[in-house]
Amino acid sequence: MKRLILFTTLFTTMLSFSAAAPSNPLSVGDPAPQVTAITESGVSLDLGSFYAKQKYTLVYFYPKADTPGCTAQGCSLRDSYEVLTQKSVAIIGVSTDTVKAQADFKAKYKLPFTLLADTEKAVLQAFGVGSLFGFSSRQAFLIEGGKIVYADHKGSTKQQADDILKFLAAQGG
Repeated sequence: MKRLILFTTLFTTMLSFSAAAPSNPLSVGDPAPQVTAITESGVSLDLGSFYAKQKYTLVYFYPKADTPGCTAQGCSLRDSYEVLTQKSVAIIGVSTDTVKAQADFKAKYKLPFTLLADTEKAVLQAFGVGSLFGFSSRQAFLIEGGKIVYADHKGSTKQQADDILKFLAAQGG
């Protein structure tokens, strides 16, 4: 029992540092990565082409589908989806989960936006998002005109939508 408690404590401590794990995330003003990834539907999505069709694209990263923090983050965006789309924000969620896990997560919580199954970590690497034990750190990037205009390197959970809406309001949008 003591070993289990010790292991759980160590594992939790290590995961808590995952947001602070060394990475080189993109910053405001950087060009948005133009990579291709697989959606929860198993379809290939070219992010560069996707950005070109949107005024804004929010690309948010989360560690694991259907876990408490990731669910809160996704549901925050789901619950504000109508307001965000009225502000011309398209949303893409990214984790290292499989296509099936992403599809199940999307269906279970009725997420109205695209989820990417970045099992090869190509999107994580392109955005400079760190990972620990194969899980993405929680971050968010808002893209306009092919450039990063907002970067949240700590990634909110329940506040993700509010943070984006506050940023847009400050920009006059």
